[in-house]
Amino acid sequence: MAKILIIEDEAAIRRVLKKIISEENNSYEVEEAEDGLAGIEMIKNTDYDLVLCDIKMPKMDGVEVLEKAKKIKPETPMVMISGHGDLDTAVNTMRLGAFDYISKPPDLNRLLNTVRNALDRKELVVENKRLKKKVGKNYEMIGESDAITHIKEIIEKVSGTDARVLITGPNGTGKELVAHWLHEKSERSKAPMVEVNCAAIPSELIESELFGHVKGSFTGANKDRAGKFEAANGGTIFLDEIGDMSLSAQAKVLRALQENKISRVGSDKDIKVNVRVVAATNKDLKKEIAEGRFREDLYHRLAVILIEVPALNDRREDIPLLVKFFAEKISEEQGMPKKKFADDAIKQLQEYDWTGNIRELRNVVERLLILGEKEVSKNDVKLFASK
Repeated sequence: MAKILIIEDEAAIRRVLKKIISEENNSYEVEEAEDGLAGIEMIKNTDYDLVLCDIKMPKMDGVEVLEKAKKIKPETPMVMISGHGDLDTAVNTMRLGAFDYISKPPDLNRLLNTVRNALDRKELVVENKRLKKKVGKNYEMIGESDAITHIKEIIEKVSGTDARVLITGPNGTGKELVAHWLHEKSERSKAPMVEVNCAAIPSELIESELFGHVKGSFTGANKDRAGKFEAANGGTIFLDEIGDMSLSAQAKVLRALQENKISRVGSDKDIKVNVRVVAATNKDLKKEIAEGRFREDLYHRLAVILIEVPALNDRREDIPLLVKFFAEKISEEQGMPKKKFADDAIKQLQEYDWTGNIRELRNVVERLLILGEKEVSKNDVKLFASK
């Protein structure tokens, strides 16, 4: 049931609006406020799916109501009601975040279309938030060690900017989690984050993958194709294992960073792109530069902010939290009964040499959930997690 609030100082207009909306759909729950002050109090205390608000009112005008409401409940769509002389103000309210405006006296079709569209928008916003929360859980960074706390602090400082970030660390430490957190906490989170595993793409195809190609530019190019940079426009591109990228592709990435433009393979036409670049590598790029395998100018373009993700052996105090998280997540995903890990089992896991880092720990937890007793014991760990 959609909840709608009408803020209007003229009782006759309130009655007309309520009648029209209620008759359109009897599942709508319509409430009224006689002025802006009363309306703001109701918005504070109730989650409305839509607010219709007059512009000219005593005590608090509609523009002020809009500004306050957007701070209290930013996701609630606001439709402004304007008199003939208020049209310029009504248009200005759109810049302030209003969903739309309708003129007095309200046109029946215009009013109902606006209400339907605004409610659809609210439903979409709520669904996106739910999905984003779900996605966020998948990329949650687990741990309270000094190293992880430091990374979280850097992300909080950096995520609101467009600064390029280079994430380093051994394989399996969760570098992609850092990249996802950077994106999801940024202003670009509504746009896509596009991931490219540079190590998994053959060197002869990496340029086409990143920048696209035009038909006939090489054997197998049967049609024009956009690349990952274009797909990430407005959002973030995550270049994982960038140390494995060919020198020719590095040169094109450098140009994209310098000029915010790319060109597809086989084309001279420039395409403007607006992307934030986050890169990751398990290699020592300074050593790669010294040996001529990585461009120094590209390194300095990428490494505006450096984040080093520690090996699991360097954050053993996080293992109890990680085991609990993986055990619950795997049980939920696979419909397996939940199991508790005994304290001595956790201590045994903390003593292991985790060369495969977080990825290896997750595999071991899954194995213990399948093969271990109802409460996973130290003996289970010795039997099934040994190397």
